[in-house]
Amino acid sequence: MTQPKHSRRIRNAAVVGVSAALLGVTAPVTASATSANSPETLTWSACEGTGVDPRQECATLDVPMDYADPDGPRIEMAVSRIRSEDPGARRGALLLIPGGPGGSSLNDPSGKGQKLPRSVRDTHDLIGFAPRGLAPSTPVDCGLEYGDLALSKLRPWPAPDGSVDGNMATARRMADACARNGGELIKHLSTANEARDIDRLRAALGERTVSAWGVSYGTYVGAVYAQLFPQRTDRIVLDSNDDPDPARVARGWLAGHEQGVEDTFPEFAAWAARPGNPDRVATRAADVRPLFLRLAARLDREPIPWPGANPAELNGNVLRQTMLDSLYSPAKFPTLAQLMLAAERGTVPPAPPAPPEAVLQNVAAVGAAVLCNDVAWPDAAAVYEKGVAESRAEYPLTAGMPRNAMPCAAWPYPPREAPVRITDRGPSNVLLVQNERDVATPLTGARKLRAAFGRRAVMVTVNSTGHDAYLANGNACGDATVSRFLATGRRPASDVYCD
Repeated sequence: MTQPKHSRRIRNAAVVGVSAALLGVTAPVTASATSANSPETLTWSACEGTGVDPRQECATLDVPMDYADPDGPRIEMAVSRIRSEDPGARRGALLLIPGGPGGSSLNDPSGKGQKLPRSVRDTHDLIGFAPRGLAPSTPVDCGLEYGDLALSKLRPWPAPDGSVDGNMATARRMADACARNGGELIKHLSTANEARDIDRLRAALGERTVSAWGVSYGTYVGAVYAQLFPQRTDRIVLDSNDDPDPARVARGWLAGHEQGVEDTFPEFAAWAARPGNPDRVATRAADVRPLFLRLAARLDREPIPWPGANPAELNGNVLRQTMLDSLYSPAKFPTLAQLMLAAERGTVPPAPPAPPEAVLQNVAAVGAAVLCNDVAWPDAAAVYEKGVAESRAEYPLTAGMPRNAMPCAAWPYPPREAPVRITDRGPSNVLLVQNERDVATPLTGARKLRAAFGRRAVMVTVNSTGHDAYLANGNACGDATVSRFLATGRRPASDVYCD
């Protein structure tokens, strides 16, 4: 991650605690004397780190930890920018809102921002940031057990027999760790507060309005920002869209994986049965699904040791999690196919590389806190038992995971405010772009966000497969439509389909 070369100041030692040491953050602790009502200013300097465009600058922005106490303790938000490439054509700032929760766009001005056409890079400064709680912004850390950092644990895959007892125990263990180690800041990580931080950033940039490109969870952040600060929005692109249902929020996103997998797996099956494919797993596409289900069931009964992996075995849920990860992009299909072929032989590939544990701890803490602080989850095991049983019967590929218990089932802090309800009140300046086949944010959920925005939005539906549509897994028609809107403000008059 990049950060300013000058020392980063962390404003509240109680907030940071152990996580500062784990993440290598060294900075003096000072008290804030700046009123939250006073405009902040940004001091830009060169960014640290490798692989960063030399034009990218970094800064830190002080924001209130608790917006209900705006003159109380403050935290830092790490931000970055690459200026417009044509000052004469510059319109304003384009905020790159990351997915997650737990994702960062701090390096995106140097990364995916450079995939934007020159027309967009001319008209906009590209702005990235690390959301509150995520290093190098003031970080949080739950001090989770190493085994609980496995993706097959962070996703609540039930036991092979469908039992959720282990998931409820994991939820309690993780929630207790977050309460014990997360400090005061973990109570204040939420989508609404990230939207408020974005508006502080807009003001610090000196912009009356801001444009945005939000991806995945970033679409919900962007939608909440557009709802809370409608007159501060310019051109808003929401890419791979979350269902905004205020009664469920993240519970609805998790449940969406059922349909997302069903929409996407046939594309994998066709690819995995294609003649000439070196990773071909079957001769007919129709045979790939039953093969996957048989392998997962066999690995439930007879896991294969997998030295260096977390967990250190290839079991049915690890295969299912690999399936979920691999369906995010056709470019990842070989990972699943190769693991299926290895499992058929009773072998495993080399253990997949993992980020440093400190990074995993930070990302997991931010993700859990935002999901759990945004909306209250049921705390009764019976709710999840019923949902898992129904899901397993109807959607066997996902084995009940999308209706299961996350740490939120035992979260010790009630939400501090009701979820934001997305409505049609505000300017008509939102463009949704959505692939038809998206494992993480299925088209069914995107249509609900489109309906919630009403006259404020139009949607571009793209005949493509994968998560992240614009300049990634979409198609030329969708890309051109979004680029034209960002560069010129010209938006389709109504919803369109890009074949």
